[in-house]
Amino acid sequence: MANILITGISGFVGKHTARELIKKGQHKITALIRPNTDKERIKEFIDDVNFIEIDLCDVSTLSKWIQDKEFDLVLHIGALRGGRPDHKDKYYLANVEASNIIANYCLNNNSRLIFCSSVGVFGAIPKSLPADDSTPRKEDNYYHFTKIKAEESIEELRLKGLNAVIVRPAITYGEGDYGFPYTLCKLIDKGMMILPSSQVLIHLTNVQVLAQAFSLLVNENKHDGSNFIVADKKPVNLLQLSNYISRKLKKQDLPKTRIVPTFLFRIGESVSRMLKNELFVSRFELISRSWYYQVENTYESLDIEQVDSLDKFDSVINWYKEVR
Repeated sequence: MANILITGISGFVGKHTARELIKKGQHKITALIRPNTDKERIKEFIDDVNFIEIDLCDVSTLSKWIQDKEFDLVLHIGALRGGRPDHKDKYYLANVEASNIIANYCLNNNSRLIFCSSVGVFGAIPKSLPADDSTPRKEDNYYHFTKIKAEESIEELRLKGLNAVIVRPAITYGEGDYGFPYTLCKLIDKGMMILPSSQVLIHLTNVQVLAQAFSLLVNENKHDGSNFIVADKKPVNLLQLSNYISRKLKKQDLPKTRIVPTFLFRIGESVSRMLKNELFVSRFELISRSWYYQVENTYESLDIEQVDSLDKFDSVINWYKEVR
């Protein structure tokens, strides 16, 4: 039975991944959680997981605690996500320095590391499409910058013998997350969604597929040293997805008046950049420019489900109906 450490178990991706691992019942699991985490968020795991209260921003405590532990593998999912109001110092501590501590621990103790990065290392809108491992990195916001720095540190330690896998999910979707897919449903439901006249292709990741990938990588070490982009089988047309959501919520497609010339989005981008508002720059980009990834290598290497985003998006729509 492997002794593994998980970070980020109280978050959207971490919860789904922990369920997959516990279902298999093959591991002794320890999980780091922030002090004062709402116990409702982790109550389903109380009988199966040993919880340790350490904030990833508290790098001094993390370093002291982990140094004498004996973990066979660390599944490092925890991070401060983009779009939060936290100060940049906290982003750097949680996303870079904590990751460095964990990676160095794994190197020094011959432990395996599975690191959850992000396709954000290629920027919100990659410089080449479909983006792959050779696509230039793009520090277009501070969250993406921290993920790039964390990956660079892991790559350096790989040269010294670190056994690490880097997983880069696209934007995830599924029941229980209030991110981009939920916001898409909300804007359409409130009649506030505006789309560009040009075609936009976006590439999403079903959270259950991502959890399958993490579970497989935990249980198979033959992929150590690899990088994987995990996303659905193919990108989806944003207008097609929006009309699908609208039909489910409002029984009709989006009104034609909600589709406007693309240059208006470019103006919004430009103004947001002038104001140095990273969040609004990203919002304009995500619904007016295409972003998709090369995932064929992932599906050739990993035995995970290949899903169509439209087929699985009902989970978000139905959950949105319950909580709106």
